[in-house]
Amino acid sequence: MTGVSKPKLGRQAFLLNMLTFEHLVTGPVVHLIYWAGLGVIALSGFSVIGASIGIAIRESTVVGALLSLPVLVAGLLVVFVLALLWRSFCEFYVVIFRIADDLRALRKAAEAETGQAPPQAAPVAQPTIFPPR
Repeated sequence: MTGVSKPKLGRQAFLLNMLTFEHLVTGPVVHLIYWAGLGVIALSGFSVIGASIGIAIRESTVVGALLSLPVLVAGLLVVFVLALLWRSFCEFYVVIFRIADDLRALRKAAEAETGQAPPQAAPVAQPTIFPPR
């Protein structure tokens, strides 16, 4: 297997992995972003509950309490839909980066099967602004 690097241990290996994009850090970052976004959505859910209680307190009649019930139900439904959309958005990014990992594994399997490295792209000539005299 030509060109396949084995994982190294230590500080130098960590720096090398970060500089060469051998191991992606996107997965853990997406998980952190997911939980942060879920926290923001939970805060909006608490604000919906607070708004519903505020409507019920401001309108101290039975009609006020009845008005606060649809606000509560509609707000919590919106929060639930937002949580589902946020989850699917974050899963989309995880899937995109997993595809890259799968392609890397397929390339390594193809290299092992054929015993040769994949073809490299030809170098591109740099355009000149002024032609030579």
